[in-house]
Amino acid sequence: MLDRLIRLDTNTVSDALDFLNLPGATFGIRPLWNCPKIVGRASTIQLGPKQNKAPTVHLISPVIASITTHDRILVIAGGIEGISCWGDILANASRIKGIRGSVIDGMSRDIEGSESIDYPVYGRGITMISARNRLIQLASGTPVQFAGVTVHEDDFVIADRCGTVFVPAARMDEVLTLAERIAVRQQGMVQAVRAGQSVEEVMHDKKFEAIKQA
Repeated sequence: MLDRLIRLDTNTVSDALDFLNLPGATFGIRPLWNCPKIVGRASTIQLGPKQNKAPTVHLISPVIASITTHDRILVIAGGIEGISCWGDILANASRIKGIRGSVIDGMSRDIEGSESIDYPVYGRGITMISARNRLIQLASGTPVQFAGVTVHEDDFVIADRCGTVFVPAARMDEVLTLAERIAVRQQGMVQAVRAGQSVEEVMHDKKFEAIKQA
């Protein structure tokens, strides 16, 4: 399924989710450097504000240490405006473990460090302010609320320059099949416009409704 997903883009997958009345597309989660598209399976992490002075394990590092496959994307929820959830040490550890990238409902620091090792990071923005004594890891492997979308462990993730989209694992084959059909139909529409056909006719609503037909 990942091989099929990587041939698509977030726009097409978002359209398929729309047709199926499924949530999954997010807004505001963008590449934090000129990083490539990533696809993979979600490893979910829930962060939250630190409420006391008790010592804690560095956030996210236990999840990175536990990963044993090369299909994972870290899905980090619970960020705070202006506070970093990510940095270059975590990026280097993730690169060594074969993690495909991180998507953060929050912010990153040390972005040059991630870029220098070609580690993809998607998020809401960049800051220099450390998470130390401000954020802690509350849970991992549990459902998280990420930019308005509920994401479960092992759901599918695709992120590119247009943003980040999640697909429920149980609906992946259905979404992929429809998205592939949409991609073919939309490419045909582009070719029709290039060949001189009226864009008004090409983009008529009936053309889009036809996408849903097998």
